[in-house]
Amino acid sequence: MAEQVEKDYTWWIAGVAIIAVIVLVVLLKKDETKHLQSGAVEQLQAETFKNIEKRKTSNVTGDVGN
Repeated sequence: MAEQVEKDYTWWIAGVAIIAVIVLVVLLKKDETKHLQSGAVEQLQAETFKNIEKRKTSNVTGDVGN
C-alpha cells in the first residue's frame, strides 16, 4: 500500500502574503502622492520663496514689516 503524502502549502501562503503586502503598499503610496499631481505643492513653494525673497529685500532696505 502506498502512503499518501500530504502537500505542504506553507511557502504558497507566505508568498501570497508577501505579494499582498507589496500590492497594498504600492496602492497606499499612490493614494498618498495624489496631491502632488494637482500642482498645489509647486504653487505653495513659489509663494513661500516669494515671501522669503520679500523678507530678504526688506532686511536690506531697512523696511520693517511687509
